[in-house]
Amino acid sequence: MTATAEKTVVPVPKVRQTKMLIGGQWRDAQSGKTFETVNPATEQVIANIAEGDSADVDLAVKAARKAFDEGPWSRMDARDRGKLINKLADLIEQNFDELSALETLDNGKPIKDARAADFPLVIDCLRYYAGWADKIHGDTIPIRGNYFCYTRREPTGVCGQIIPWNFPALMVAWKWGPALAAGCTIVMKPAEQTPLSCLRMAELALEAGIPEGVINVVPGYGPTAGAALVKHPGVDKIAFTGEHRTAQIIMAEAATTLKRLTFELGGKSPNVVFADSNIDAAVAGAEFGLFFNQGQCCCAGSRVFVEEKVKAEFVEKITARAKTRKLGNPFDTSTSQGPQVDQAQFDKILSYIEKGKNAGAKCVTGGKRFGEKGFFVEPTIFDNVTDEMPIATDEIFGPVMSVLSFKDLDEIIARSNDTCYGLAAAVWTRDVAKAHRYAKSVRAGTVWVNCYDVFDAAAPFGGFKMSGMGRELGAAALNNYTELKTVTVSLD
Repeated sequence: MTATAEKTVVPVPKVRQTKMLIGGQWRDAQSGKTFETVNPATEQVIANIAEGDSADVDLAVKAARKAFDEGPWSRMDARDRGKLINKLADLIEQNFDELSALETLDNGKPIKDARAADFPLVIDCLRYYAGWADKIHGDTIPIRGNYFCYTRREPTGVCGQIIPWNFPALMVAWKWGPALAAGCTIVMKPAEQTPLSCLRMAELALEAGIPEGVINVVPGYGPTAGAALVKHPGVDKIAFTGEHRTAQIIMAEAATTLKRLTFELGGKSPNVVFADSNIDAAVAGAEFGLFFNQGQCCCAGSRVFVEEKVKAEFVEKITARAKTRKLGNPFDTSTSQGPQVDQAQFDKILSYIEKGKNAGAKCVTGGKRFGEKGFFVEPTIFDNVTDEMPIATDEIFGPVMSVLSFKDLDEIIARSNDTCYGLAAAVWTRDVAKAHRYAKSVRAGTVWVNCYDVFDAAAPFGGFKMSGMGRELGAAALNNYTELKTVTVSLD
């Protein structure tokens, strides 16, 4: 007799915090306004969140400024800063199940993904930067004359951080980790769609002993809270993850104060499959590289280029895999695909599916809404796609894969680079020379060879062209949050 696996549904978590954090105090918005955060799987309101605007941002910036200029954080022994960042990681680990469920509630991602990917990476990222806190240093430089010359790495100051909704908690860690290690203070605006995990992590930061005013969180909307943060003269740096059009607005509005800027933006990443690759591995990698997180990844491998001689086999196998994906309740541990984050994203994805059909691409599976409640979209694959079709040029940010064919290496290098984006790329081949030539030639910040979506806190991540400026993660991210000072001392 074969045992039947039991269905496990994780309980919906309690929402602990709906206010904003300013100067160590939990506050309502000065306007008294709130906004709704919605469960994308049920379309029901989860909670009403304090809606920050310019007045609240001003208070938060002043608190961060005071904490930086007068408080202990930037002057604290660096090793002690590292201990506090590690304490925050400890508390997140202790509250792992609650936080994972909170992320699933607010974002809609499957609970198994929040547990297997998001929060292990959150904890690892914070621990990585905790280790960096006492290792940020300058150099001694031999210069002409009787002088002693050295450099110092000093914290940039008050950092405004604006994060997206696709990986809410992980983006908190990516932003807080290097900023805290460097000794900066923070005003964060989480995405209005997904503020809950950020607010809970801010509670844990206070519990960890991170001083008041070092981390401030102001939920709200981009045109109000976000714009106020960008324009505020008390903010030294803006770090933004999101869409390139928003980054263009930020760049223009930050010009008057010449703020330091780093952007991690979108992509239309090529995933290239050569005929000499392990096709089954490439199929599995392509499925994960596109459909993970409901396709809501900035580096999603949405342009899948397959060498002509194996394209039919590839399409048959990837279609079969897509049809086995289980959509439904994200709190069910057997669910592999949850809803899109909100109505706007849901509508955008369905509109692009119609554009693909109207352009002449062949929809081989999916292409419709799943169910009658929640923002679910079937995993969708288009064959016979050409480079100029909107589904091949535009970032859809959903579970829509475009399969295109190619003949040789030179052709695919040129076509991979024929985009305004340059965030990531992947190549599947057994030919190591071919792999290295492609990796060298493609204009992208990350290139995966015979794998996809492999991330580590130590490996820098960011984009070429309109996919961003600067790098997240690794030692490179510390440059985003430090200023380099040269000191020259006469020895006469």
